[in-house]
Amino acid sequence: MNQLELLWQYQQADIEADNLEASIRRSPKRQKLVKLRDSFQELQKSLKQVEDEVLAMLDRMDALKDAISLTEDQIKALQARVQNEPASDSAQVRGYIEEAQRLSASLQDFEQETRRLRKIAADRDRVQRDLKVRLVAAKEEFIPLRDEFDSEYKEAQTQIAQMREKAKAKLEGIDAEYIEKYNTIKQHSTPPIAKLRDGQCGGCNMSFPSSVLSSIKSGKLVECETCGRMVIV
Repeated sequence: MNQLELLWQYQQADIEADNLEASIRRSPKRQKLVKLRDSFQELQKSLKQVEDEVLAMLDRMDALKDAISLTEDQIKALQARVQNEPASDSAQVRGYIEEAQRLSASLQDFEQETRRLRKIAADRDRVQRDLKVRLVAAKEEFIPLRDEFDSEYKEAQTQIAQMREKAKAKLEGIDAEYIEKYNTIKQHSTPPIAKLRDGQCGGCNMSFPSSVLSSIKSGKLVECETCGRMVIV
């Protein structure tokens, strides 16, 4: 048995292990786990964003509370000044009126913003509660499914390891250059070796000229110019 025939036998065992590993990654249970994990992470992200918004609003409401208190003190001070220092002319009267209007407008703006923030905060509170309920539900669904999959995955990994050992044993007698070539090709084309079929590459259906066909049939190492696979009879 020549090197390429031995390498073909190794490929059969190697690809069998690869296929089992790929089937685990593509399993419906794993796909559902990934979907649940992504959903859980998205919910956490949304909850964190809402919590940050609420904290920012609370800080702003504290600042508004201080601003309202200061403005009310300024209004009281103005009232006291008007009583203690009555206006002596129209200009002073106008000044008192303008200052009162400015303070009143500021107070109204602060109170209006406070009411708006309270309404938003109440809405965010409802969103927070909803997100927390959904997080709990997602976690309750995720954990048992994860544990079940982990058990199956561990069992499958044992089987894969056994298959890898079986494949490794088939490397005996194969020159290092062939193994290196196989691994290099496998990085871009799987499987790395294709059978010759009706004068064509079994991997990409590329037709070969008669000179290349002769080389393949004689057992020489030939790589398909199209897909890069080693081609054997």
